[in-house]
Formats: sequence, structure tokens, C-alpha cells
Amino acid sequence: MESFLTALDLSDTGARTNEDIFTGPSQWMPHGRVFGGQVLAQSVVAATRTVDDDRPIHSMHGYFLRPGNVDLPITFAVDRIHEGRSFATRRTQAYQNGVPILSMIASFQTRDTGPEHQVDMPTDLPDPETLPSAAQLLDGIDHPAAKAWGTGRPFDMRHIPSPIYLSVEGGRTAHQALWFRATATLPDDPTLHRAALAYASDYTILEPILRRHGVPWATPGIKVASLDHAMWWHRPARADEWLLYVQESPSATGGRGLSLGKIFSRDGVLVASVAQEGMVRIPEL
Repeated sequence: MESFLTALDLSDTGARTNEDIFTGPSQWMPHGRVFGGQVLAQSVVAATRTVDDDRPIHSMHGYFLRPGNVDLPITFAVDRIHEGRSFATRRTQAYQNGVPILSMIASFQTRDTGPEHQVDMPTDLPDPETLPSAAQLLDGIDHPAAKAWGTGRPFDMRHIPSPIYLSVEGGRTAHQALWFRATATLPDDPTLHRAALAYASDYTILEPILRRHGVPWATPGIKVASLDHAMWWHRPARADEWLLYVQESPSATGGRGLSLGKIFSRDGVLVASVAQEGMVRIPEL
């Protein structure tokens, strides 16, 4: 959690071109590549710092361009594309070694009123307290990836029906759900909680593709990488309280797969929607 909060606490270097410039560190990952959710969250924070507080972020669309190196800091350049009466638009480019690793456009809106509706949250799922944590499931496995999954993440994630770290149990279905929340209480900063949702949304969104084909993360030679990521924040939520993430994959083809997700608060409020396409290469398929 300390590493997570440090990564999202971007520094304003004071440098200015025609863009606002921020820098942030990278968190350690066992494979040496920057976690995509980290760069998404940092880009959200960078863009938000250039917008008035009365305009929270409501959507973002990002493309992952290159893998990041965990040993290097990341520079974020924010272009103030548009400033309207109700909406503001920002483009954030994340750089390492002078080349972009992520490009994101985000939209912000003043709080407004209008029609209200939402889809219903599933009601036939077990409570998070009845499910084992990743730390419990992976306890005793002496492998860097298992340790990172079990205790190296700032979020507690509990899968329904079960995780796919080492094996895929049950039917070959292209959908799943999980409860998640931060492992410690977060500061009362709405921007941080929105960024934290973006961060956590990238962890498991491609898993319905793997589940559909019975392929666990531990499969030798598997290659999975996020290509793009879209997110819409519908209503406020705290990332340190249990949230239900319902996911499904409508299609996979050409070494790519698409997954869609909905995030609900525990009392049934739809707080965010997610869409991501990823590269999925499995040796035997």
C-alpha cells in the first residue's frame, strides 16, 4: 500500500512547455514491466491536477503503446485540449526514455442533474467474507509471481467462483466476478479513489478470456498484455470498501480478446464500467 500511494503521489517538476509536466515512480513487479493499472491511475491523477475541483473525471480512453520498465521513473505530459462550460478534456502521455508508453484522453464534467437509471447488481453471489483471499490460497508457494499475487498487491481480491492463478476450476465460461478493496484505509481524497478504481480495474479484466479456454496464469509460455482500456465513472465510491467487479468476454479472435466489466458498491450502486482489449497468446492454441 505504501508503494501504491507513493506511485500516485506525482511530483510537479515545475517544467512547462505547452503542457503540464509531472513525474512519478514505478512499482516493483516480478516480470520487470510496469503494471498497466499503475500507469492508468497515474495518468488520471496527472490529468486531474490540471482541472478545477468541481469537474471530476467521468471517462477515459487509453492505449498501451510500449511496455514500461519498473527501474525507471515515468514522465506525464498533460495537454489541456479543451475547456468548455461544463466539460474539460485532457490528453495525458506517459513517457520513459523519451518515448510514450501510454496515451490517454480523459473527460471531466461539472456536477449536473439528469435522468437516472442503472443495471441491477447480481444478488446470487457469495459475500466477500465467505471467500478466501489470494494470500490464503497462495500461502506457502515459493515463487515470485505467487508472492506478488498473494501479498504484493495493494488490493484484496476474492474471486467467484475461484481464481485462475494455478488452475481453472469449474465450467469453461467467459464470465466471472470478484470482490475487491484496498488492503488499508485510503485518504479521503475523491481523486485518489477514482484513480484507485482505474488501477484495480486492470488486474483481472482479461481473465474471462483465459477462463473460457481453461488457461491459468501459470501456463508456461502464456503472453497476455493490455492493448487499450476504457473506463467510465458513474457515481462516487470508496476503493477501500468492498466492490463487486462483474466481468465477461464477448469475443476473442486473432490473438486478441475483449472483456467488459461493471463495478458495483456493496449496496448495489453501479459506480463504474470498464472495457479492455488485450493481446492473448497461448502456446497450445
